[in-house]
Amino acid sequence: MNSEEIHAHISELVQREQDLRGELPTEGDPTERASELRNIEVQLDRFWDLLRQRRARIDAGENPNEAELRSSSEVEGYRQ
Repeated sequence: MNSEEIHAHISELVQREQDLRGELPTEGDPTERASELRNIEVQLDRFWDLLRQRRARIDAGENPNEAELRSSSEVEGYRQ
């Protein structure tokens, strides 16, 4: 997946997140919506991490295509 494809995927996730947040509280199952929002947030974190890895590899003169999508647990376990 190249950087443009990653950006496109992030844009799709952001659009879905905005759609879910824009729904009225009476629309759909709130538990399902909350679960989907959480999943989207995790996926966004993973794909932003992938972009950061690619940029770091480019800056280091390495192949950005060797960057890998990390697991949810790894990305969500980072210290802030």
